[in-house]
Amino acid sequence: WEEVSGYDENLNTIRTYQVCNVFEPNQNNWLLTTFINRRGAHRIYTEMRFTVRDCSSLPNVPGSCKETFNLYYYETDSVIATKKSAFWSEAPYLKVDTIAADESFSQVDFGGRLMKVNTEVRSFGPLTRNGFYLAFQDYGACMSLLSVRVFFKKCPSIVQNFAVFPETMTGAESTSLVIARGTCIPNAEEVDVPIKLYCNGDGEWMVPIGRCTCKPGYEPENSMACKGPRCQ
Repeated sequence: WEEVSGYDENLNTIRTYQVCNVFEPNQNNWLLTTFINRRGAHRIYTEMRFTVRDCSSLPNVPGSCKETFNLYYYETDSVIATKKSAFWSEAPYLKVDTIAADESFSQVDFGGRLMKVNTEVRSFGPLTRNGFYLAFQDYGACMSLLSVRVFFKKCPSIVQNFAVFPETMTGAESTSLVIARGTCIPNAEEVDVPIKLYCNGDGEWMVPIGRCTCKPGYEPENSMACKGPRCQ
């Protein structure tokens, strides 16, 4: 992999990582991120923007030319990879997926600099250590990695049914539901069953259970406050 200057689809100058050793078989080239703190997240999402050259457009390349690359991750509690001790093999990593391009390009239009940029998102978990590394393995493609965005999802703090629900991380699986207990707002009290909401894998609140209501002498205001006391 080489770090070079290039252009995105809007003709903005960017730094990219490129590899194109397609004329030599048995490629095994690794690109590793720095240590990424998971910040309490249980599931991580990775958005990759990249371009891939169409193998059929490259003359005299062996049959080992690829139009895909592999994404891996490795969990750890501290920084363990440095320039002198980086670990460049598949052994310690867990594979997320083989990433394929929806569109490949056969040549570059240098006048308009038109490139077919692919955007792919993958997720992985559950995570339990302090952080992780991402690794990208090229095994025979002619490609550019334009950007990598790493993020997690959470349900924001919310006031609903006269109760406050705290910011809540989504679960380890995309289908997980995480229970959040609510706390009644000032001048309100809990009725029925204990109040709670569920945070789904997309960072959305759902399935409200129970409720708070304004205490005697106070009146509701926009379902978010209990105003009062009322004049008798």
